[in-house]
Amino acid sequence: MPELRRAFWAISVWCRRTDELVDGPNATYTTPKDLERWEKRLNDIFEGRPCDVYDVALSDTASKYPIHIQPFKDMIEGMKLDLTKSRYENFDELYLYCYHVAGTVGLMSVPVIGIAPKSKASIESVYNAALALGIANQLTNILRDVGEE
Repeated sequence: MPELRRAFWAISVWCRRTDELVDGPNATYTTPKDLERWEKRLNDIFEGRPCDVYDVALSDTASKYPIHIQPFKDMIEGMKLDLTKSRYENFDELYLYCYHVAGTVGLMSVPVIGIAPKSKASIESVYNAALALGIANQLTNILRDVGEE
């Protein structure tokens, strides 16, 4: 279990660092170019060229588990939306935003969690459930924020 915890920690740290680019104390200084550099750094991580100890943790996780880079890239796309858009015209737009910033976390997690060998669930249904959970969490966060404001 310690290896599993380390893998989740590595994914969580990367997600937190990515979110901090647009929601952290220096977010007002973040530009689309910064996010392009962050995506290049992500590519380096997945190609075994980490930049710092946090990158090393994710690179190690990527080498041990069949995680795919696409959900990580999709999350960066969500952060780009955060830089330019604050209102969504309809639920489809909001759903897409929620996919990018939270549904992706579910997709990142499934390869680490795995599927029980005796499970009758299809891989597709497991990924769909993980995606739905991430989107539901984001919608809940948005609703909580609306209540506070």
